[in-house]
Order: sequence, then C-alpha cells, then structure tokens
Amino acid sequence: MRSVGVFVLALLPVICNAQQYDTAGVFKLPVELDSFVLKSGFDVNAFIRRVKTDTTFYKAFKSLHFVPYTASNYIQAFDKDHDPIASQQSETKQEVKDHCRITKLITERATGDFYKRNGDYNYYTAELFAHIFFAKEPVCNETDVVAGSLDVMQKGPMAKSEYELKQLIFNPGSKVSGVPFMASRASIFDEGEAEKYDFKITVESYNGQDCYVFRITPKNGYEHRTLYNELTTWFRKTDYSIVARNYSLSYSTLVYDFDVQMKVRTTQIGDKLYPTHIDYNGNWHVLTKKTGTGEICG
Repeated sequence: MRSVGVFVLALLPVICNAQQYDTAGVFKLPVELDSFVLKSGFDVNAFIRRVKTDTTFYKAFKSLHFVPYTASNYIQAFDKDHDPIASQQSETKQEVKDHCRITKLITERATGDFYKRNGDYNYYTAELFAHIFFAKEPVCNETDVVAGSLDVMQKGPMAKSEYELKQLIFNPGSKVSGVPFMASRASIFDEGEAEKYDFKITVESYNGQDCYVFRITPKNGYEHRTLYNELTTWFRKTDYSIVARNYSLSYSTLVYDFDVQMKVRTTQIGDKLYPTHIDYNGNWHVLTKKTGTGEICG
C-alpha cells in the first residue's frame, strides 16, 4: 500500500464555540479552528451542514460510470499473523457505448487461494470490490443524479453490503440501517455520539489547492467506543468539492466486524471531478467470509 504525505500548516489552534453564528441547525459542541479560519469569520454551523449534506464526493464516483477509463488494481489477503497468503494484480478497462458500460479484464495475475475452484472470489473484500467497480455484463441507462440515490438499496446480500459501505463513505454521520447495533454509532454529529469526538477545521494546501480541512478523531478515553477512528476531509475552498478524504473505521460484533483504513483522492478533469486513487487497507468480515486489502489506481 502506498502512503500519502500531507503538508500541514503549523498554526496556533484556537477553540471556537460553533454556536456563535447562525441559529438554524446549530452544532453545539466546540470546534477547534486555526488562526486563518478564525480570522475569516468562518460560519462553523454552515460548514458542518455542508459536510453532512455533501454530494460532490458521491457524484465523483457516479461520474465514473459514464467515461471510459483504465484502472490498475491490486488486492492482497493476509492471514491472522499478517503474512500474505493470496493476491490479485490486474488491469481493467471500462468501455462506454450507447449509454451502456462494461468492464473488460486486460491482464491478471492471481496467487494463493484468491479464487475458489468454481472461479468465485474466496475473499469478501475482493467480491465487494468487484461488485462496486466491475461491470462484467453491460449496465445501461444509468443517471448521475445523486439526490436520494443513497437511500435506495438494491436486492441481494452483496448489494446490501454495498449500500452500507456507501453510507459510511459518502454520507458520514448518517445512521446506517441493517448493521446490528451500529446505526446510532455512525451518527457522529448527533447527541450521544458527537461528545466522543474532537472536531477541528484548518486551512491547508493540498496539491496546490487551498482547502478547508475537517478532522474528526476520538477524544482521549473514547478510542474503543467510536466507529470512526479518523475522518479527515480536504474541501477545495473555491467550491467546497472534496479533493481528498481519509477514513479509519472499526466495528465488531459476534457475526459482523470490520477494521478499515481508506484513502481516496480525486482529480478535476474538465468540469467533472473523478476519483483517481483509492487505497483500502483492512478487513470487512461477515460470518465465514475471508477478508483482504486492496488498491485501485485510475
């Protein structure tokens, strides 16, 4: 997995109470602001609402459905001692014609027990990854409308997992239905969960773009009582589009657990934003399914 360095401006932090601005939908907990943000007369409540209602990130992923692209993919599985036991390295190409898209496998190299004897994936992460990004059969007449689309869950167990993952990735802070005991844990902006986190907003440069950076981390003593171990988002100042986001999530029950770190980077091409690099490290485990890690580069 490749690491990504982030340049962080060394600024004097200032604790600011978010209630000092508008009174509609007030976020009542303290938010730490750096000096640049503080001097700008920043509206914290409006910014929190943007975070909660953002659609630019999801639309960037949906935009991939309408353009041809080539992707380099790498997935590796480890045993309980973190020794590699299986992997897949592939190059895929999405073709788009007559309002339909299809994914074609260009090259592939698999090791270990990456596949079952019948050709199915042996690892849940690989199966979920393929379900989200690969269209083995033509998929036609899609739209890039995002309003309300996160609320629609298709039929089937893999579609259910995709729906849950989308809620965590594209709509952080929303309640996630269908995962035992996790719905309230995901509501990081609501009373009962928000008190467990520290919230911080800074101004930083990312790839030459001025950004507001919103960081959420557990408070001391709550590290094992929260869903998000980290959620850091770089919002481009000019239009609040998300140019990068880091996640670290963990959750465990007797039948369902995950411990996942993700890094997603987007790129502006023309008037559209597209995800161009996704790092995934960790496990997403359901009952007896095996797990793995993955990376996709556009």
